[in-house]
Amino acid sequence: MSGTLYLCATPIGNRGDITERVKETLAAVDLIAAEDTRHSRGLLDYYGIDRPLTSYHEHNKYEKAEELLGLLLDGKNIALITDAGTPSISDPGEVLVRRCHESGVTVTSLPGACALITALSVSGFPSRRFVFEGFLPQEARERKAVLASLASERRTVILYEAPHRLLKTLKLLEEVLGARRICICRELTKVHEEAVWTTLPEAIVYWTENEPRGEYVLVLEGLSEEEAAAEGAARWSGISLTEHLQQYLDEGLDKKEAMKRMAEDRGTSRREIYQGLLEEEKG
Repeated sequence: MSGTLYLCATPIGNRGDITERVKETLAAVDLIAAEDTRHSRGLLDYYGIDRPLTSYHEHNKYEKAEELLGLLLDGKNIALITDAGTPSISDPGEVLVRRCHESGVTVTSLPGACALITALSVSGFPSRRFVFEGFLPQEARERKAVLASLASERRTVILYEAPHRLLKTLKLLEEVLGARRICICRELTKVHEEAVWTTLPEAIVYWTENEPRGEYVLVLEGLSEEEAAAEGAARWSGISLTEHLQQYLDEGLDKKEAMKRMAEDRGTSRREIYQGLLEEEKG
């Protein structure tokens, strides 16, 4: 029988934020795969856990995944940990997890600390629906596409950012989103934990004058229904309803679905779209 891959959440700052189940599992597995073995060795020493460590990170995630998969298929139990938080969330763990599923190896997650959930819970922004983008892409085209998608996003948006890129990212966000409200969290669960409720322009002024320190989680308020409707109306005001409809028909949508999309785009009802199309046809 094959072994089990355990995804073990580790503290994002405060070392008290680890579950007994995670500690018991880390002490019992045959091998622990860690993003940074030096960092993780210090963490394990703190808990009195002495198990073999191996590195698994962004630069070896494909070849190392095959090596670890082989051990799992041989019956070894392996724990995967990241430098902080829950494995496979904005880190290379997903590659190994996918290969395990493809090979019939059992994967189980031992929940715990997660920076994006921690930041969302203290932001005060709507949490029923949210989108997590992690770090913005480094490649210009991909970054531009992500930013464009955020412009009309109604859900709360969560991003990660490093201190040396914080100010640049805030400026990019302001270019696209304007004076959107934001909660900027840093050093979560640590001694100097901070959550700043502000706007993008105000945040730019502050971090221009103050050097960013620590790791950041940015929680952005989504567009309100009124803002979304106004934006949709402005965006599509330059073309007729008939032209708008044809764009979706050309994409392969049927007329009913196309009209539904049009109503969402323009912040109106399908009935009004239907009536407007009839009037354009007559006129």
